[in-house]
Amino acid sequence: MNNHTGNSDKPPERVETVVIGAGQAGLATGYHLAKLGRQFTIVDSVDRVGDNWRCHWGSLRLYSPAKVSSLPGMKFPAPPMSFPTKDEMADYLEAYADAFDLPVRTGQRVRRVSRVGEKYLVTTDYKPYVCDNVVVATGTFGRTPYIPPFAGELDPAIVQLHSSSYQNSQELSRGRTLVVGASHSGADIAYELASAGFETVLSGPIRGEIPVDIESPPARFVFPILHFVFKHVLTIRTPIGRKMRPKWRARGGPLVRVKRADLERAGVEMVADKTVGVRDGQPMLADGRVLDVANVVWCTGFRQDFSWIDAPVIWEDGWPVESRGVVPDAPGLYFAGLAFQYAFASMLIGGAGRDAK
Repeated sequence: MNNHTGNSDKPPERVETVVIGAGQAGLATGYHLAKLGRQFTIVDSVDRVGDNWRCHWGSLRLYSPAKVSSLPGMKFPAPPMSFPTKDEMADYLEAYADAFDLPVRTGQRVRRVSRVGEKYLVTTDYKPYVCDNVVVATGTFGRTPYIPPFAGELDPAIVQLHSSSYQNSQELSRGRTLVVGASHSGADIAYELASAGFETVLSGPIRGEIPVDIESPPARFVFPILHFVFKHVLTIRTPIGRKMRPKWRARGGPLVRVKRADLERAGVEMVADKTVGVRDGQPMLADGRVLDVANVVWCTGFRQDFSWIDAPVIWEDGWPVESRGVVPDAPGLYFAGLAFQYAFASMLIGGAGRDAK
């Protein structure tokens, strides 16, 4: 692996395939390309492989056990029913790239992908590449954290963090805290803050929850069933999968580790109304209620932004039109690791290998 800094005033390097992104989807793609003996390189803006996991909040752990969180060719080095930390996941990805000697080049953020004749020009902030194929593996959640525009109208004294930059409660002012977005990340962070003594409000509808404590003994029997459903039932080949796909892409998922009962016990005030605006510098809910808070943590997800791809791709609701990652109107352009790309499992570590293959 090589870390590069510099500029793009360099002659293009010729390579058969450029994989954009050294997360689980990009590394799994590299594994299969290497098995086929193809020439490729993997580029990513991070300093180290795994940094896309290391940057998350300190207490984050995987929502699926180690036994179903492996990439092809290498088991996760942890007890099968344990839930690895985000740093253990990061170290696993780094070890995976080393174990298979994958040609990862870090410190290279891709600025543009352009179609030039029969080839692609991939421009990074270090150097350009000319290639036959491009695999976009920038992740399920996209590049850009989403924070609603009205956030800029909040009182400057209010501490604002997006979940992607939140690390722990010590970053916040002591005082009432609003967590916006009641998916699993919002629930986890709200629970952590309430447990640390913060008066915490969680705003937004809860869209169901996994009906078992994922770390309880019964989960050992439930997880294989859930994993089968996520991988083989909720797919674009089944009516229920096709129905659920746009819903999963457009909104947050169910509560996984922290459930409604956990939030209640911790003292989190749950309000189903969304946070929709600002009044007198304070956040306002859909019912018109204004909350006097010292902090806002935006667990509002990410926005898919593929504006840097200049190629004949058809887009629907911000997502590329593709079939199993293959873009029909742009030969040589592929995607890996999209949310619900083929199945619900596409969003999980254990689903990356099948999509990549």
